[in-house]
Amino acid sequence: MIIDGKPLELPTFVGSEGEVGIDIATLRNKTGCITLDPGYGNTGACKSAITFIDGEKGILQYRGYDIAELAQKSTFVETAYLLIYGELPTAAELEGFSGLLTQNQMLHEDMHFHFDAFPPSAHPMSILSAMIHASSSYPSPQTAGKTLKEAFPFHAARLISQVRTIATSSFRKAHGLPASYPKTKLKYTENFLHMMFSLPGEEYEINPEIVRALDLIFLLHADHEQNCSTSTVRMVASSQANVFASASAGVCALWGPLHGGANQAVLEMLEEIHREGDDGTKFLNEVKNKTGNRRLMGFGHRVYKNFDPRAVIIKEQCDKVLGQLHKSDPLLDIAKKLEEIALHDEYFVSRKLYPNVDFYSGIIMRAIGIPMDMFTVMFAIGRMPGWVANYKEVMDDRDSRISRPRQIYTGETLRTYKPMSERA
Repeated sequence: MIIDGKPLELPTFVGSEGEVGIDIATLRNKTGCITLDPGYGNTGACKSAITFIDGEKGILQYRGYDIAELAQKSTFVETAYLLIYGELPTAAELEGFSGLLTQNQMLHEDMHFHFDAFPPSAHPMSILSAMIHASSSYPSPQTAGKTLKEAFPFHAARLISQVRTIATSSFRKAHGLPASYPKTKLKYTENFLHMMFSLPGEEYEINPEIVRALDLIFLLHADHEQNCSTSTVRMVASSQANVFASASAGVCALWGPLHGGANQAVLEMLEEIHREGDDGTKFLNEVKNKTGNRRLMGFGHRVYKNFDPRAVIIKEQCDKVLGQLHKSDPLLDIAKKLEEIALHDEYFVSRKLYPNVDFYSGIIMRAIGIPMDMFTVMFAIGRMPGWVANYKEVMDDRDSRISRPRQIYTGETLRTYKPMSERA
């Protein structure tokens, strides 16, 4: 690099999968210059050993394990342990971790009064963010007298477990239903469905295919490298804020329609097509001909250039769920029509506009009765282990510094204050 006519040598850093980064940590000190990278698309803000993505090849790995193998052989809870602690658990470790999740799934009873303070129209993501933060105000006896590092396993389990309880409580509040408490005999995803859908005097009937589909959605969303919400969690963690504050900030970042709202956008698109009396054929023709200002949601991906490995996995489970439920739903019929056309039409195939994970997860959640305003909450439940893992990585890094991006100032230069009488 040449700056002001002087050559500057910058060291490079090579990751374990061959990714090359130029180390500019000393650039400002040596030259007075900074880099300008809006959106940080070309900036590596950290070194991380959690998740690896190669968008060109359609690769997604958690701690070195291919996502397809984990989806086939693992569970969300086991994968959560892997992400946070770096290795697949032994039988004893998994039992201990699952036990911690069970011990920490109940909310402090006083927290239920907080739900009463929200209006029924409150968005579930607003409630989720606020209640995660509020949860830190109710310390657990398990963490009394412990250092932050000693208490971390309990905080991690509490966040991953209680995020379900908070989510289902907000849903039931909005629908005028009484609180439904978790049951110790039920596993993670089964308990979510029980707390969500059980009615007074009528327990939700556990369907193994639905449980498997939802567990798979959580697992496939558990981490996804340095996206907007994960980077937000790391930035808040860099100030040494607690993990609840960091996760709450992650929820806020995820809420944006450009990030966590993608599967909701799929359903909104399907509703629009249905309102117009179309089966999807006219809509896709308008997409191809660039008429009507049509936006095709749930197809293609910003990161994965050829295919989304998560979509390949979840499509099979989506077909199983729809096959079992035999639901008559015009939106699901439209979704199947879009999928059929996009997978075989040369226009979409050549442009790699394939159905992605948001397309199929939206269809599954619609089929099992999860309302659209809860879709992003489901994303947050799945992403919690990744946020916790990234928080731990920041805290374990002895060289970690508080995040402090620079800027290129484009405002006015120094001016003199004018009295009101002299202002035009």
